Order: sequence, then structure tokens, then C-alpha cells
Amino acid sequence: MANKKIVLGFSGGLDTTYCAKYLSDEKGYEIHSVIVNTGGFSEEELKKIEAHAYKLGVKSHTTVDAVKGYYERIIKFLVFGNCLKNNTYPLSVSAERLSQALHIAEHAKKLNADAVAHGSTGAGNDQVRFDMIFHIMIPGVEIITPIRDMKLSREEEISYLKSKGVEMNFEKAAYSINKGLWGTSIGGKETLNSKGMLPEEAWPTQVTKNGSEEVKLHFEKGELKAVNDQQFDHPVDAINHLQTIAGAYGIARDIHVGDTIIGIKGRVGFEAAAPMVILKAHHALEKHVLTKWQLQWKDTLAQFYGNWMHEGQILDPVMRDIEAYFISSQQNVTGDVFVQLMPYRFQVIGIDSKYDLMSSKFGKYGEMNTGFTGDDVRGFSKIFGNQTSIWTSVQAENEK
Repeated sequence: MANKKIVLGFSGGLDTTYCAKYLSDEKGYEIHSVIVNTGGFSEEELKKIEAHAYKLGVKSHTTVDAVKGYYERIIKFLVFGNCLKNNTYPLSVSAERLSQALHIAEHAKKLNADAVAHGSTGAGNDQVRFDMIFHIMIPGVEIITPIRDMKLSREEEISYLKSKGVEMNFEKAAYSINKGLWGTSIGGKETLNSKGMLPEEAWPTQVTKNGSEEVKLHFEKGELKAVNDQQFDHPVDAINHLQTIAGAYGIARDIHVGDTIIGIKGRVGFEAAAPMVILKAHHALEKHVLTKWQLQWKDTLAQFYGNWMHEGQILDPVMRDIEAYFISSQQNVTGDVFVQLMPYRFQVIGIDSKYDLMSSKFGKYGEMNTGFTGDDVRGFSKIFGNQTSIWTSVQAENEK
């Protein structure tokens, strides 16, 4: 096994620390660790993780800045589709895992690695997402998962690392937190059962604002480009800026209950102030500028797209087909959306767009129409219901 290269997806936590030490010391692999930043790490944290990796004896450590690529390849389309898993969850963690898996696979290709490893357990979705992408992108490369394969407990991992003289914080936090550009997940004792809400202190972003404030979000072809008239070079910067404003109100805290890929149900807490405000604002703008059937088919495709993304199927070519429709649908999704922010909630006040189909020159709903007459409606109503009238008549004849 000596000198065989293995690429390890590395976060610096207990599981991936164990993988690095075990695969090096016990299996003789040459370890090449890689961390993929999808918006959840500061520069200081990334430097500490790199130093930790080298202390464990890795041959090389690579930090991939994937934030903008994550937006361009995944988040942009989740916004275009207004995607929410089970009408609740903006796919915060599930989406970023796919970005991470894709970059880890590319790194394994670049290094011509003999194997690839990740720290997933056998209990959740991530093992499927990572394995499936690796099978597709780097077929034939061995996938090694020590935590899953040996069914290791946390205590067994800690005992092994201490025996190897590894120094790190072994204290398990009361809550597991995963932060990224598109939201933060929080798991704890309250999410392990079917009833329970996370306490105030468990939420990473504490409420520091009272009262209310109005924000103006400017979209261009479906993408957030400005907040309160402040222009940004990239939507990622606009998302981060909005998060600093809306997050302080404790907006978009919730519990997601979902079906895992492996068939069990699970609960997880999340906070996603900027993502939820953006999704609801974007949807409000679309309802003004898209036609009825554009909206109908977008909703139908988006439900499939979000679920298929959640289940790791980002490489399925049908996803490119749906994305092409999403892009086409966004050509007129340009304008301003006004949102009122308040502690723990928000509401969309309205929109302003040159593509607004609610223009008063075509009439005012419930009051006055300028496009047709009452006689036109009488004739239309008769024709529009003609087939149902025929069916009803036939039914009545046969029931005599």
C-alpha cells in the first residue's frame, strides 16, 4: 500500500481527522487532503485547518475557493426555480455537498490518485452524494470510508487519535453546525425526535435588531444584483450583504422534516435569512412578469429539480435540460422588489418592473377592463366551457 495516493475530503473535524491519521499510519497511504469552501469558512479558519492537516502528516493540502462556482453551477438555478425541499428547506447543505464532491473528484483526477476518501457515516445522505459523484466522475478509483466501513463510534475515534498524540478539541458541541453561502444547518437533541424546537442560544445568528426596515432588492434576469441601490460585482456579494442585514432579525429559522435518500425521515434546524428573502422576493417578481403557463411549468419542473438535486443527481443530463428552461424563463425577470424585515419574519410589499404584466393600461382587476367588452366575455365563457357542457349533457341523457 506504501506510496499509493489518496485524496481525502477534509474539514478538520473529528471524522476527517481520524481518516487522515488512520489511512496514513495504518494503511500507508500518501494523503492529499482538500477542503472545498462553499462559503462557510473564514480565512483564519482555513489557515488553521491547513496547519492541522500538515500536523497529521498529509503530503499536501489544498484549499479550493468554490463559492462563486457554487453559485454559478447550483444556487443560481435554485433561485430561478424558487426551490424549497418540502416547501420549507432551501437545500442549504445538500446543495453544497454536491459542489464539494465535484471538486474533490476533480482534485483526485488532477493528482491521478489511486483512491478517494470521505468521512461520512452510514446514517445519512452525504455518503450517497459523495459516492455517486465519485463513481460517475472517477470510475475505477477506490472509495474508502473508514467511519462508515468500521462503524466507528465517536468515542472510538477519540481514543485512537489520543493514542496517536493528536491534539484537537475533542469536546462535542451541544449542536452540530454547518454553515455555507446558502444557509446554515443546526442539529441537536431537539431535532432527534418528532417534536422539539431549538432554543434561542442554539441559533448561530442571534437577534440583534428590533423594529422593522424596508430593503429593496434589484434583480436582473433573475439574479440579485443590488441591495438598497448598492450594486455588487457578483450575486455572491449581494447574498452575503443581504445576510448581514436580514440575519440580525432572526429571519428564516425553521425545522426541516424530510425523506432521506436511504429511506428514513429526519429533522434538522436551519437558518437562511438571505436565501429565503431572495427566493420569496424573486418569486413575487416572477408572478408579475411571467405568464400563467410559464409559472405553471416552472413550478412543475422546479419541484423535480430541487428534489433531484437534494438526492445528489446534479450530473443527470435532465438537469441541464431543466436549467435551459429556467434560463429562458428569466429573460424578463428584472426589476425591484420591496421587502419589509421584522424580528423573526418578513413580508414582500411589492415590485416595480418595466415588464410588469399588471400594468393599469390593460385594466384594473375587479374594477375596469380596457381590453375587451362584456359581450366578448359572454361569448368567450360559452366557448371556454363548451366541452364540459357537452360532457354534462351526455351524462344527463345516459342517466335518464
